[in-house]
Amino acid sequence: MTEREFDVVLFGATSLTGRRVAAYLAERAEQTGLSWAAAARDREKIVRVLDEDGVEAPATIVADVGDPASLRSMAERGSAIVNLVGPYTRYGEPVIAASVDCSTHYLDLTGEIPFARRMLDRYDRPARDAGVKVVQVCGYEALAPDLGVLMASEAARERFREPLAEVEVEVAFINWPPGMTRPSDFVSGGTMQSLAMAASDPRADILTDPAALIDDREAAEAVRERSPIRFLPRRGASGAVVMPMMPFAWINPAVIHRSAAQLASERGERFEPFAYREGVALTRSSLTPSRSMAAGVLEAVQAGMAATSRMRPSIRSRISAGMSRALPSSGFGPGASRIEPWRWRMSVFTRTASGRQVKVAVDAEGHPGYLATARMLGEAGMMVADPGATPDRSGCLTPAMALGTGAPERLAHARARYSLADA
Repeated sequence: MTEREFDVVLFGATSLTGRRVAAYLAERAEQTGLSWAAAARDREKIVRVLDEDGVEAPATIVADVGDPASLRSMAERGSAIVNLVGPYTRYGEPVIAASVDCSTHYLDLTGEIPFARRMLDRYDRPARDAGVKVVQVCGYEALAPDLGVLMASEAARERFREPLAEVEVEVAFINWPPGMTRPSDFVSGGTMQSLAMAASDPRADILTDPAALIDDREAAEAVRERSPIRFLPRRGASGAVVMPMMPFAWINPAVIHRSAAQLASERGERFEPFAYREGVALTRSSLTPSRSMAAGVLEAVQAGMAATSRMRPSIRSRISAGMSRALPSSGFGPGASRIEPWRWRMSVFTRTASGRQVKVAVDAEGHPGYLATARMLGEAGMMVADPGATPDRSGCLTPAMALGTGAPERLAHARARYSLADA
């Protein structure tokens, strides 16, 4: 990659999450000398919106997903593009295409698994040829658990010379915003619009497939058999009642299984998938009536969406259109006072075939979907832009494979602290 004007270009800087990423990049720039720019369709809006948060971007770039020349010009100026313009099914591919064409690393937050599958099919080889990383699903979903599982896997191999056979991820929310729980505390308008778009995707049938990102058919069938995605409450490894993962139970599994498959392929080993489960642990402090009701609604929505993904395309298209009209639009979400108080812990419980156990914990600050995600994504963008900071891999990569086991040390700057211990 040739010398670039900026380390990181943040595209979609005026979005709800974009504003948080901009604030994080500004903070880290003071500490590291990072060079970054904020990009969006309207230069005046960039300045106005970031000024509301007390952030001044060192430079602004005008770019529009409908203008390929502007996307190419943007991509040529940065070592890495962090893209927050969604829904990605509708707007993401032109940005990926421009980034790969300009040999620029690319990161986004999509949870739209059919879209991620399509980008894998179309851009993995071109990205490898260009020597760049295309990293999707790179926030609370699925960066946090993906790295945690990779850490546990590496520790099990080092300590016991064994691969993992079982993995269970539980998230516990330790501190919440005060007062009545609101719908926007859980899921943003942008996330809901992405869900509506995914429902109409031609490959919506793979939306809830844990093997959606696995290429080998035999391996994919083994993943489906060992790790089906379920939506009913259950008793977790910690002993707590576990509900489906927030915001959706089908995002992380596909990514985590792909990481394991890629790692086995790199080592020249046969891929033997582990059994994987995840969810939100309902601790005593979280069981208020409003939160329990919100968890129940979330469970029903996820089960309904799973059923919708298996319907005929014509029916899904109508349902998608209705969802898009009825659901909140992008920009719907909480204010700063609702995202700062959150504290959460992600526990990764693992077991080898012989019963040996390894546990990884991630202790993080800030709302997982709004604030912690913004910080983690910002740090990930800095890492891929920093020569030598990440493994020498290219192509369409999962967060764990793109960032490697050195990432937890860097993510501590993002207030996400990883620790490793015997379970």
